[in-house]
Amino acid sequence: MARQNIFGTVFGIEAGMLQLAVFPNMSKRRAGEMVDRIFNFYRNKDVRLVMPATEARQFRKEEYGLPCVERVHIDMALSIGGDGTLLGVCRRFREQGIPVCGINLGTLGFLADIEPNELESRLGKILVGDYIVEHRLLLSGYIHNELGEKFLGNAINDVVISKGGTARMLRLGLYVNDTHLMNYKADGMIISSPTGSTAYSLSAGGPILNPNIRALLLTPICAHTFQMRPLVVNEDDEIRITIDANRDLMVTLDGQESFQIQPGDEVVVRKSRNSAQIVKFADKNYYDVLKAKLWNTGGANVF
Repeated sequence: MARQNIFGTVFGIEAGMLQLAVFPNMSKRRAGEMVDRIFNFYRNKDVRLVMPATEARQFRKEEYGLPCVERVHIDMALSIGGDGTLLGVCRRFREQGIPVCGINLGTLGFLADIEPNELESRLGKILVGDYIVEHRLLLSGYIHNELGEKFLGNAINDVVISKGGTARMLRLGLYVNDTHLMNYKADGMIISSPTGSTAYSLSAGGPILNPNIRALLLTPICAHTFQMRPLVVNEDDEIRITIDANRDLMVTLDGQESFQIQPGDEVVVRKSRNSAQIVKFADKNYYDVLKAKLWNTGGANVF
């Protein structure tokens, strides 16, 4: 894939120079090592690297730090950490349409496509534009009540409705578009994108969806009925959840941003007008990754 430069000349950068923003998870033990390897690899190459100011100070790269990286035109963001780190960076750049490439320092790493032992070879592919950008469906979460509708934010994996400290089950009403499908008792509901089907939804008994499928996945959390099962609906459907409860209720985006639900609130989820752009490499097949991450134990095939 040919690389397209999107910034021209910024901060003295010549048009045609590749500009990358590096976002390390400061809590990861090997993050400093990955940062150093990235900077060493691109030294004396036609590349400019930038970092958020706080992370730049943490990893002794002060001269590369910027107070607001989002205001600088960049070609790609490099996420160093697990899938959670990559999700946060994707949401950070959702409006600009910047592709994000993940370097995996987490456990499974379905989204982060670069493992530490292949870092330099993948950085070389990025340099020559030898990569694929996948446009993943984004979810938009809202709270609707008598005052109107309030936008909460976007999620790449899932929007989750769950109880807080109380142990009692929730009474939920499920609407798809204008159709009331059913009322049921459960510990909550996961509205997931296909990308998020291998996250919380999978743990709750939901199916695995290829991320290229254009659909939404509804997975109840410990439903107290045999009638409510995971449901796959069209990507353009609107999901509305009503909650019959008075306290300790939360809606969470990608497990990272949480909001209190008040009595009378309804949670609405729609497909976002934006998409998450995630960098992948052609020699990594989705099903090979799925097999290696989920069904291989300690590197040994269990089949």
